[in-house]
Amino acid sequence: MGADSLLLLCLLLFVDGATFAFFTTPLLLQYGKFHAPWQVAAAGGAASALGSIVQLQLLKWALSSKHGWMKRFAPSREKLVAATAKFPSTSFVALLVARATPLPDAPLKLAAAVVDYPPLLYGLALFLGALPYYFLLALVGNKVHIPGWVLVAAGVAIVLGASIDYLRRRRRKTR
Repeated sequence: MGADSLLLLCLLLFVDGATFAFFTTPLLLQYGKFHAPWQVAAAGGAASALGSIVQLQLLKWALSSKHGWMKRFAPSREKLVAATAKFPSTSFVALLVARATPLPDAPLKLAAAVVDYPPLLYGLALFLGALPYYFLLALVGNKVHIPGWVLVAAGVAIVLGASIDYLRRRRRKTR
């Protein structure tokens, strides 16, 4: 399995989806150089969706009532259950649209975990949303050929930026 392998991309996107998803964009831009954009979108979207299902299950476990220390992160279960019961298709569409854009989807992930959203439906929404977004990023990678070191630097910058933001918010809360 070479560094440009589609299988390696899928493995990396699975792990990325199951964790913090910091490296999705750089990975898609990089692997767009080596494979047809539709292949990157389809295979990468499936791998990422499967990783996100794992992440959803981990969030469900962490937010369960067994873990009191996580209650402060969990939104009100009653309000979320009522909203999703009233508008069930809206949840699916919201997940799909969130994945189809570069916007953060953490609040939707938390809500899906709290209301015990069906994992397969969750994965399907993320897969369908990922297809156009991943295709576009792979197409850009295919046409522009951004140097690998620039993409690695971008990935590091994303992690540093998220870490700095987290530390600043945490510091403000302790004051």
